[in-house]
Amino acid sequence: MPKTERSRPGAAATPRGGRERIFLVVVDATKEHEKALRFASLRARNTGGRVALLYVLEPAEFQHWMAVESLMREERRQEAEALLQRVSAEVQKVSGLTPVFYLREGNVHDELLKLIDEERSISILVLAAGTDKKGPGPLVSQLAGKQSGSLRIPITIVPGNLSDDDIDALT
Repeated sequence: MPKTERSRPGAAATPRGGRERIFLVVVDATKEHEKALRFASLRARNTGGRVALLYVLEPAEFQHWMAVESLMREERRQEAEALLQRVSAEVQKVSGLTPVFYLREGNVHDELLKLIDEERSISILVLAAGTDKKGPGPLVSQLAGKQSGSLRIPITIVPGNLSDDDIDALT
């Protein structure tokens, strides 16, 4: 499987004549990622930008038989593609544009940093903070901490407890 796959039309100009702003959202199984999606979709719509979706397939820990590992990888990939299609429909409904897709395999944190470094068109990373007692989540903790000064783009962290109305008012 290739390391990166993407679905992206050519970079379009914004209505203001500048480069299109790309709002990157990490898609995962958490509830709060929906908050980041809504925020990014509305910001993209309101600024003439576009949303990009990153889904990272974690490597399988089962590696005893190649055929079984390959089958497990294909099943995870199909599940990821189905999730991206569902999320894409929501993004299209809110932003009016089809999002850019990135599907990678590896460690989420590492693949996210690589993607940001490789894709110069990505303008802003939008994450949502978790609401449980464990903290904002591992990705938010890692990126908003020591690494925040080394990223080439800003990070927007959306509180996970905001309602859709709150997000609508902010964007």
